[in-house]
Amino acid sequence: MIDLTLDMEQYDCPFIDTTDDHDVSFTAVQWEFDGQRRELETRMMVEGEDRSTLESGLSTLQAHDNMYECTLFKKHEGTALLRTVIDETNAMRVIRDNGGYITGPFHIEDGSERWEVGFDETRTADDALADLERNNEFDVLAEDALDLPDLFDVLDNADAASNLIEGCRSLSEVERQTLTVAAEKGYFDQPRGATLQMLANEFDVSDTAVSKNVRRAERKVLRRVVDALEDLE
Repeated sequence: MIDLTLDMEQYDCPFIDTTDDHDVSFTAVQWEFDGQRRELETRMMVEGEDRSTLESGLSTLQAHDNMYECTLFKKHEGTALLRTVIDETNAMRVIRDNGGYITGPFHIEDGSERWEVGFDETRTADDALADLERNNEFDVLAEDALDLPDLFDVLDNADAASNLIEGCRSLSEVERQTLTVAAEKGYFDQPRGATLQMLANEFDVSDTAVSKNVRRAERKVLRRVVDALEDLE
């Protein structure tokens, strides 16, 4: 199995067009393709900086020519959950015609879309990429060849991986940035490559504030790491 991570710019995708014009992002929660009708049904999480940005993005999305159905399930501040039905895009057709399949959730932001796509053989993956180049812009961010033992390991430990992902998603933006900078600067190394004072200066906050952010982030992530260890096969 060949697993590709693509940064895709489709010219006929309503979600990409919307993120081109508005500061919103879309993440697929569920998706299902109707082969007879050539339509994609999804449940999408939409995020905007605030309620006004979200509303503007939703209005643009609903008015797109390629959007067949757009139903709002829930909305809170700058976040909403939608059910959508769109026409098959060129990139979707190319992937399907070359025997490809989706292996992970879509994420769309700033006019591009991250795809996780699988192929059974290298040859079909190469053919699909060649076809995609005709009507789409994309970059291959990663390419992994999974043999059977690796594939079974991924499937057997999907719950553990999900726990780690949820731990990362549970971090606030401040906690995420603080943890990232702390790791990059060597705060967790022995001996330390950075002190709390250095981190505080990086974010222009007090030592106490940055220490609290680091501890909160550590607790959230480590809690999920322990859960993931229990789930490992």
